Amino acid sequence: MWIHQNQNWPNFNLDHEALAFKLGDLRHRQGNLLGRMEGLGFDLRQEANLSILTSDIVKSSAIEGEHLDTAEVRSSVAQRLGIDIASLPKASRHVDGIVAMMLDATQQFSKPLTQNRLFNWQASLFPNGHSGMHRITVGNWRTDHAGPMQVISGPFGKEKVHFEAPAAQLLKAEMHSFLQWFEQPLKLDPVLKAGIAHFWFVTIHPFEDGNGRIARAVCDMALARADNQTMRFYSMSSQIEAEREHYYDQLEHQQRGSLDITQWMIWFLECLGRAISSAETMLSTVLDKARIWEFVNTQPVNGRQRSIINRMLEADFKGHMNTSKYAKLAKCSTDTALRDIQELKARGIFIQNPGGGRSTSYRCYIPS
Repeated sequence: MWIHQNQNWPNFNLDHEALAFKLGDLRHRQGNLLGRMEGLGFDLRQEANLSILTSDIVKSSAIEGEHLDTAEVRSSVAQRLGIDIASLPKASRHVDGIVAMMLDATQQFSKPLTQNRLFNWQASLFPNGHSGMHRITVGNWRTDHAGPMQVISGPFGKEKVHFEAPAAQLLKAEMHSFLQWFEQPLKLDPVLKAGIAHFWFVTIHPFEDGNGRIARAVCDMALARADNQTMRFYSMSSQIEAEREHYYDQLEHQQRGSLDITQWMIWFLECLGRAISSAETMLSTVLDKARIWEFVNTQPVNGRQRSIINRMLEADFKGHMNTSKYAKLAKCSTDTALRDIQELKARGIFIQNPGGGRSTSYRCYIPS
């Protein structure tokens, strides 16, 4: 029996005593993180928000096996938030759609979650009406034309069904109950509500594709309500991606269980706690970048140098800088690249790494 076939579905049960300590500790750490972020200037909070939203969107897609270009995502997020960042590539229509969905969930968290809003989110994920090579139902609940919605693994003839969602003809009633619950004021901590919403939406699996990403967007929306702010300073999706195997194990185990979802909620709270811990590392990176730019801006740098420094400070930048890489990124000659690098080195902005010749490379100086 799948959990949604239980006679009392969807009346979930929670052992609140088992969750109380973890929830209290988590809320305390949430408050500390948000308090620290409030102590920063607006520009630094914007930078942290941009970094977290970029990571959240990239990692949420990565969970589903789709690898987005981080620079494109960052460009789209920055443009939609009105943040001026030079030299980033123009985002594709597909990336713009994914970013639009996530920003609608987090920036407009106080607006009601409705059927049409969910339809728009799913349509934004698949702007051409296809998932890969296959045409899918977009902007509406899935139908039963393709048979039951199942998650399956294994070779043909020896398939293992990990999960089967409610039948298509039940979706209208299922989603009505979910949306009514989501918008109804409950005597329930909003973080617990986020965890329940995530699990409940995944279980219903109302769309032909995009359910995982939309479930995480719904979860982020609930967490934004819990924080009561549009800026995001921790990423649940990034942490889930890091624990992807455990994430799917927890979901599958609970699908075969009773309506007591305490174990899922324990995992959810622990995972969210690790996401908040990871945010501390992100905060250190943001502060490092602020110190670097404070040092750089004591004297002007040219546009190429500014864009290269920005690129080197991105989380996805790999390795160090060298002349050929500089020339490629700045779209200039190697002579111009070498001249720019030597200027930055002379000012102490670039530090030359050990080694010479063709292996000569540089890193940014981080003031203490």
